[in-house]
Amino acid sequence: MTNHEVEVLAIGAGPSNLALAVALEESGSTGLAADTLILEQHSDVQWQRNLLLPFARSQVSFIKDLVTLRNPQSRFSFLSFLHAKGRLDEFVNLGTFNPFRREISEYLQWVANSLEHVAVRYNAKVREVHPRRADDGTVTGWRVTLTDGDTIDARDLVVGTGRDARVPAEFAGLPADRVIHSTQYSTRIAQYPIDRPVRVVVIGAAQSAAEMFVSVHKDLPLSQPTLIHRSIGLMNYQTSKFVNELFFPSFISEFHASSPTARRQILDEMRQTNYAGLAAPFLDETYTMLYEQKLSGVQRSAVRSMTEVVSAKEEDGEVVLELRDRRTGAVEQHRCDLVLLGTGYDQRMPAMVRALAEQVGLAEIAVNRDYRVELGADVPAGLYLQGFNEATHGISDSLLSVLAQRSHEITTDILDRRAADASSEALGVAVSAGGR
Repeated sequence: MTNHEVEVLAIGAGPSNLALAVALEESGSTGLAADTLILEQHSDVQWQRNLLLPFARSQVSFIKDLVTLRNPQSRFSFLSFLHAKGRLDEFVNLGTFNPFRREISEYLQWVANSLEHVAVRYNAKVREVHPRRADDGTVTGWRVTLTDGDTIDARDLVVGTGRDARVPAEFAGLPADRVIHSTQYSTRIAQYPIDRPVRVVVIGAAQSAAEMFVSVHKDLPLSQPTLIHRSIGLMNYQTSKFVNELFFPSFISEFHASSPTARRQILDEMRQTNYAGLAAPFLDETYTMLYEQKLSGVQRSAVRSMTEVVSAKEEDGEVVLELRDRRTGAVEQHRCDLVLLGTGYDQRMPAMVRALAEQVGLAEIAVNRDYRVELGADVPAGLYLQGFNEATHGISDSLLSVLAQRSHEITTDILDRRAADASSEALGVAVSAGGR
């Protein structure tokens, strides 16, 4: 067990923290970049690790990569990655702004490998995080303890882990081997035998639910999948170009300055731009798959809309779902073997962040415009949150759209705080010298 000390410690080597690493490397502050460490719990970098399905594409333009909207000339751009891999001509020939998800994932690993100063430590799973305090109780930094016993001290902590998976209460009592959340899909589904019939129920009406619904047909060739959701039917994402302007990085300040009432209205009206919808091409492919089943006369799968799960239990070796038809109120039982949850993420702050807030005595987690948690005046430590700030920074906060600009703003805030410290120290020395 060893102890390490860095200036900036970032948890999670996902798009948010890799964008921050690039911004630090390009900031001109080589010393700060070299004193920054990213922790990744896995042995590699993968984006949406368990939904890297062969057909899955990014819904966001490749131009909204880690850096281009901040620095179009950066060597860390997606186009630079394609050029380095020898695929630039072929990608251009595809005529698309939406790469395959696995190619975005490969790009992220390439960026991590290309960093010259910021370090990435793999197989580094965080066990706990605690504040470090001065004698007077002021929070001066953070201590992160890994599962291998190592500890890492840092003045600034950046959390970019993504939200915690949401498992609705109705399914919480089912045995673990009967339920797979989308965040576990590829790993867990590979453990099921492919040579026996499996009655699969997929819950949800958004992209992740539909992707599992389509994928399980191939992953479990003898399965009989049923997609169950509450809405009137699967829907497209809202993709109006006028609405999409609200995903511009420049809109963040406008949203942040809006009243709480206005923020709620904007988030409510933008919900279907990112939630409870599917990308239009994939929606068409899903409908075509179902139509081809009707055409062949072999109806292998089904979609049940306007249906909600009232309860779920295991009984006699089966999962028994109690379903309510939202049109008639009628309740019936549906028996299956496996439940796949496309139920998204807990909209609260992650458990790690809530625990930290409790330790430093925050009744409420308030994040300023620069993504730094308000810890009080004259607190040396910084706690930055990436991807959890929809309520204050807009619906794009959890998406790729704002990565480049957000990383610049966090980097600027970190450097400004250090510059202010240096000025205060210099002033203190000058005052002391004058007193002599």
